[in-house]
Amino acid sequence: MYLVFMPSLLQVIIDNGIFQLKLTNPGGKIIGIQYNGIENLLELNNPNLNGGFWDLNWSVPGTIGTRGKFDEIEGNSSKVIVETEEQIELSFTRTWDPSLQGEHSPLTIDKRFIILRDSPGFYSYAIYEHKEDMPAFNLNETRIAFMLSIEKFRYMAMADDRQRPMPLPVDRVPPRGKELAYPEAVLLVDPVEPEFKGEVDDKYQYSCENKDNKVHGFICLDPPVGFWQITPSNEFRTGGPIKQDLTSHVNPTTLAMFVSTHYGGQDFVIQFGKGEPWKKVFGPVFIYLNSVADKNDTLSLWDDAKERMHKEVGCWPYSFPSSEDFPKADQRGAIRGRLVVNDRYISKDCLSAKGAFVGLAPPGDAGSFQRECKGYQFWTNSDDEGYFSIQNVRPGDYNLYAWVPGFIGDYKYEKSIAIAAASDVDIGELVYEPPRSGPTLWEIGFPDRSAAEFYVPDPNPQFRQYGLWERYADLYPDQDLVFTVGSSDYKKDWFYAHVTRKVGDNAYKPTTWQIKFNLENIDQTGSYMLRIALSSATFSILEVRVNEEEANPPHFSSGLIGSDNTIARHGVHGLYWLFNVEVAAGQLLQGENIIYLKQARSVSALHGIMYDYIRLEAPPLFATHN
Repeated sequence: MYLVFMPSLLQVIIDNGIFQLKLTNPGGKIIGIQYNGIENLLELNNPNLNGGFWDLNWSVPGTIGTRGKFDEIEGNSSKVIVETEEQIELSFTRTWDPSLQGEHSPLTIDKRFIILRDSPGFYSYAIYEHKEDMPAFNLNETRIAFMLSIEKFRYMAMADDRQRPMPLPVDRVPPRGKELAYPEAVLLVDPVEPEFKGEVDDKYQYSCENKDNKVHGFICLDPPVGFWQITPSNEFRTGGPIKQDLTSHVNPTTLAMFVSTHYGGQDFVIQFGKGEPWKKVFGPVFIYLNSVADKNDTLSLWDDAKERMHKEVGCWPYSFPSSEDFPKADQRGAIRGRLVVNDRYISKDCLSAKGAFVGLAPPGDAGSFQRECKGYQFWTNSDDEGYFSIQNVRPGDYNLYAWVPGFIGDYKYEKSIAIAAASDVDIGELVYEPPRSGPTLWEIGFPDRSAAEFYVPDPNPQFRQYGLWERYADLYPDQDLVFTVGSSDYKKDWFYAHVTRKVGDNAYKPTTWQIKFNLENIDQTGSYMLRIALSSATFSILEVRVNEEEANPPHFSSGLIGSDNTIARHGVHGLYWLFNVEVAAGQLLQGENIIYLKQARSVSALHGIMYDYIRLEAPPLFATHN
C-alpha cells in the first residue's frame, strides 16, 4: 500500500493494490476511483456532475424555508494522520475564515479518508465544529455525494425488491423529459431507451427509512463491478429510526445523507446561535467495491454487498479511526431494560411492549427525538416480551424515549440517563401508560405512525409512485369521502391522504371527510375524547366539527402544521402528530352522529395530511359499547 503526493498537480493518490483513490490536495475532493480495470468509476466529463464530495446547504438566521447556499467543503490544509503498512488516514481541514462570512458556513470541518490494507473500499467521516467565536447560522443539509460514470453505472439496487435498470440523466432534460408538479419529478417523454417511455423519474421514489438505509448503490454490467455506500450505524443521522431520506438515483448518484429536511421540512433545519458550541462526528461510512468474473453472476454483486454490510455493522464502532472524537467500543456504554404497556381499558394486566422502538436521544420533551438534529441517537426494537438492549452508546446525558406499535403517543422516562464509558445500565421495568380517557367506542386504522394500512390506489410493490394523490378526485369526483363505522372498511374506504380538490388551473378547494356513527345512549356524566393521530402534515389546517358541518369556529383546529412534503414525495409518513379533542356529551346525538374532518388549507394539490389512527373514547368507566 502506498501514498503519493503530487504537489505540481495538487493531488494525492492512495493505492492498496486493490483499488486506487485520487483526491485533490488540500481540498479533499474525490476525483478518481480506479478499480478492476476501470480507469475511473466517477463522472468528471459532465458539467453537472463532478466526482465525489462532501457538501452542505446552509442559510442565515431568519431564512424562511429549507434551502440556502450549497457549500462544497474544500479543505484549506491537509495532513497525514496515519501511514503504516496496514492503514492510511488523511485529514483535509477547512478552518473558519471570518473574512468569508456569507460565502462559507461558519464551521470548522475536518474531513477524513481511511484506506485499510487488503480492503476493497475506503471509509470517510468528518468532524464538524461550531465554536464560540462563530456567528449564528442554519444547517439545512449535509452529505457525501458520489456522481458515478454515466457510461458504466446503469443498474441501481437498494433492497432485494427495489432494484432496476435506470434511465439516463439526459432523459430528464427537455425535450426528452417534461417537468411535472415539482422539478424533481420528470415525465420521460422520449428517453434514449424506449423501455422507460411514459415513466416518471423522481429521486424520492427511492427514499428509505433510516433504520433500513444501510446499503445501496449501482452496478456496472460490463465489466461487472459494484459501487456501494454502506452505513453501519444510524447514531449520527437525524430524526430517529423511521426518518426517511434519499439513497441512490438517476445521474447516477449515490448519497450518504447525514442531515436533511426531507420528510420533515422546517423542523429538521438545525439552528445555531452566535457562539453556540457544538461538535459532531458524521460517519464513518464505507464505500465498498466488488466485482465478479462471470457476467452471468453480475446481479450477485448485490448479495455480496449485503453480506459486506452485515460485516461492517458487526464491526461497529470501528477500532481504526484515529480521531479522539470517535469513541471506540471500550469507551462506550450500554443500557437495557423492559418496557410494558398499561392500558386498563384493554387489559387489567400490563402488556408486553412487543416490537417497541426504544431509543436514547438528547434530553427533551416526549417525542422530541423525531425533530432532534444536533446530537446522537441510539435505537433498538424490543423483543416479544418487551425486553430491550442498546449497545455502543457514546458517553453523555440522554433521555430514554419509546413508542409502541398498536398504541398512540410517546413514552419518555422521567429521569435523565447518564451513560459512561464501559457502563451497563439496567433500568429495570418501565411502564408506558398511553393516552386514554375511557373505553373505545370505535377506531379507524392501526396506530403505527403510518398511513400504509389505508387505501393506496394501485401501489407499485417495489417503487413509490408519482401522482397517487390525484386519484382522490377520480374516486370521489362529486362528493368527499364518507366513512360509516360498522360497515366501511378503512383498508378500502379510507383514502391514504386527505388532499385538496382541484377546481381550475392552479385553483383548489378544501375537502371535508365525514365519519358517521351511531350511539344508542349518551353518557352525560363526562366528556368523550376523540384521538386523532397524524402520520404526516404539509402546510395544513385540520378542523374538527361534531354534528355541525358549518360550525364557526370549528370545535377544534390544529392551526397551521407541518412541512414534511410526504404526499409529494410518495411516502406514507413524515412527522407524527397527536391531537386529543374533547367532545362534550351535549354535542352528541342519540342515533346517528357525524364528525366532520376538514383540511382547510387549499393552496396546492400537494398540501394535506395523512391519518395514522382515529379513536373515539367514551367517558371514563362508561362500559356500555354502542
